[in-house]
Formats: sequence, structure tokens, C-alpha cells
Amino acid sequence: METAALPAVLIFNWRDLRNPEGGGSELYAEQVAAALARRGHPVTILCAAHEYGDPEETTPDGVRIVRRGGRHTVYARAAWEYLRGRLGRPGVVVDVQNGLPFLSRLYARTPVVLLVHHVHREQWRVVLGPVAARFGWWVESWLSPRVHRSCRYVAVSESTRAELTELGVDPERITIIHNGTPPPDPRPRTRATSPTLLVLGRLVPHKRVEVALRAVQRLSADHPDIRLVVAGQGWWLEPLREEAARLGISDRVRFAGFVDEDEKQRLLAESWAMLVPSLKEGWGLSVIEAAAHGTPAVAFRNAGGVAESVVDGETGFLADDEDEFIGHCARIVRDDRLRTSMGEAARAHAGRFTWDETGKRFAALVDDITG
Repeated sequence: METAALPAVLIFNWRDLRNPEGGGSELYAEQVAAALARRGHPVTILCAAHEYGDPEETTPDGVRIVRRGGRHTVYARAAWEYLRGRLGRPGVVVDVQNGLPFLSRLYARTPVVLLVHHVHREQWRVVLGPVAARFGWWVESWLSPRVHRSCRYVAVSESTRAELTELGVDPERITIIHNGTPPPDPRPRTRATSPTLLVLGRLVPHKRVEVALRAVQRLSADHPDIRLVVAGQGWWLEPLREEAARLGISDRVRFAGFVDEDEKQRLLAESWAMLVPSLKEGWGLSVIEAAAHGTPAVAFRNAGGVAESVVDGETGFLADDEDEFIGHCARIVRDDRLRTSMGEAARAHAGRFTWDETGKRFAALVDDITG
């Protein structure tokens, strides 16, 4: 007796992991895609083209990646490729809403799942001019909830579900599926002997790396050997270099650029604390990656999902303002016993979140939708 083929899954995401601006959203999408492919689903990801990726390729995980359009035109190209039948016949479409959705519900002839990492309420005006920011927020807050009023949603945290509910999305249609994290490299790693802080992620204005720079300046009076590593790339690099020079800490800050997996694991393990000064995060993947190495984190309480990935006072600290953020950094740096106990708690906390579990839960959702 033949086994029925599992339905194909089509994922619309504006970027892929090879894109220089790729980040946690892209990692989530590709981990889910790989998990679905291992289960037997044919999986295609459509994303924007870029100089580092072939137009079309199949990954070692068996996922087909199709690159079409650019930063702004990928949305229209997704609709065009779908309607031309070039993306197969999916049983379900996963529309990743990174601020703007693909609005695939308007043309897809199959169930659509909207995947939302966080609501961009505060970020629009930081990244765009006033007119474009108002348009983006209108699409996210008014148009999208109405276009997708019959769709299932996936949120990566309770805070994202709460924000979607405020926009009118029925909470009963929202499933929370957290990010996972791979197990840390088992090779022994050495903690830095001098205070070393780490920022990991894309270099864009809403990540507010400047807060970390000011923290290093303030702490350097009591800790002249303090260092900050900023790992990641993005178009905001030069303004950050200029700010470090203005603060007089260029010799204390290393802009590491893109780091491969081995280097990232080394940085996570040797750092004394992970700093997440971001305006908003859907979950805080870097928090859990650091926690897996026993490295506590400092973040802002009102920055979305990090309020869940950081257990305040146990695996790190959450701050209400910049002064408190810097104060928490100072406390972690000067108190060896606190830093060690928080690191142990962080390691245990990180063990709850695996990509295997994320994949299983997403596959169960697809099964439920497709019957």
C-alpha cells in the first residue's frame, strides 16, 4: 500500500540566511523548512535575490530556495511567481510578516499561515521617513489583520501574541512556537580573563548598539580593561564606528563583522554578558544562544520577546531605561558570584528550547491545517 505524499509547503520570507542582512527570522524560517523537509514535505522558500546567493538552489536539507526580486520588489515577484505556477502546488503557504506581509491570502488558492516575530510599531519611524513609516504601520496594523482575518497565525512569544491581539487578531487563531537553539559546541571553551561584553546581530538603527557603546564608556572608569565585541554586519556600521570614536572608546570596541559558526560559539562562551539593547525583538535568539554557554544577558523590559527569553534576576537582567541597563551591566561585571549563578541558571533555561521541538510543533500545525 502506497503512503500518501505529504503536502508541499511554500514559505515567503523577504531574506534567506546567505543574505548579508539575514538574521533570526531567516534562521527560524530555514530551521522550520528543514524540519518539514525531513518529515517528507516538499518545501520551497521564496526570498529576495542578493549577490551572495544563486538565483535558485537546493540546500543540503532538501529545501528549494528561489530568489526573485529585491528588497522592495520581492513581494510583487512572489505573487507573480506563484500565479505563473513556478512555485509548484503547495498545500499550505507560510507568509512571514517582517513588518510587511506578502498578502498571499489575496491570491493563494490554499491555506495561509502568517508567521510573525514581532509587531513593528516602534520601529517604523526609526527605520523610515514619516510618510513611509505611516504607510508601513497602516499595512501592519490595519490592512494585514483584515486580509488575514481567517488565517492561522504563528507567534514566537507571548508578547507577540498579545500585540497581535491588540491589532484585532483572534487569540484563538494564534499558536506560539518558540525559537529553538542548537546545542552548544561541546569543545571546552575558556571565559575571557578580562571583562568582555558581546552584541550579536544586524547593525541597523533599531538594534541600538549605541547603548552598549555608552555602557562601555561608563564602565571603563572602574574597569579599564573592559572590552566590547560587536559581531554582525549591516549598513549602520560606520555611524557606530563614529560613535565609538566620539566616546573615546575605539580601542575598547572590536567590530568583528560577520562571524562563522565556530567564531560565534567562541564569542558566546568567552563573553561575560550578552547585551541586547534592541528596541524590539520577537524572541531574543541571541539571548538563548548565549545562555546555552552559561552567559547571562541584559536587555530592555519593553522590547518584546526578550522579556521572556531573559528570566529577570535569574538568567540576566531586564531594564526599564538606559541608566538601569548600564547599572545591570556594571553589576554583572563586578560580581563574580552573581555572574556564575546567573550563567548556570541561563544554561538550564536554554535547554528548554530546541530547534527539533520547534520543527515538531510547526509540522503538527501544518498537519492540522492540511488534514
